[in-house]
Amino acid sequence: MFEVIYYSRSGNTQKLAAAIAEELGVRAVDVKQKKDLAKGSFVFIGSGCYANKQGKGLEELIKENNFKGRSVALFGTSAKGWGDEIKAMKKLLQPTGAFIRGSFHCKGRWFIINRGHPTVDELANAKGFACRMKNLESE
Repeated sequence: MFEVIYYSRSGNTQKLAAAIAEELGVRAVDVKQKKDLAKGSFVFIGSGCYANKQGKGLEELIKENNFKGRSVALFGTSAKGWGDEIKAMKKLLQPTGAFIRGSFHCKGRWFIINRGHPTVDELANAKGFACRMKNLESE
């Protein structure tokens, strides 16, 4: 079972979440609407980058759920496209015993910077990432 949880202010990460969820055959859920994770699910967690950190609510989600031995995949968007939001989420997850299977990030539109991001190709790459993670889980 897969779950896709995200935080997005401008809609960039929401677009990635929707693409990933479509590939997995599930629904993407905003972290504001999700408190408890299904037992044993493989969780995809995504965020935009806000002052080099993940979005609000994700830290609470991680603290309030059992991640020991749980497979997790991380995804995100940022104006720089450097993946600082991924690093911040990894830092939160590492002490929980989560098994971080992989990550994906790309540029996101921020005001007039990076117009058109995430691109059609980046969304296709997000689907490809989800497919690879799905195949890892089935091994």
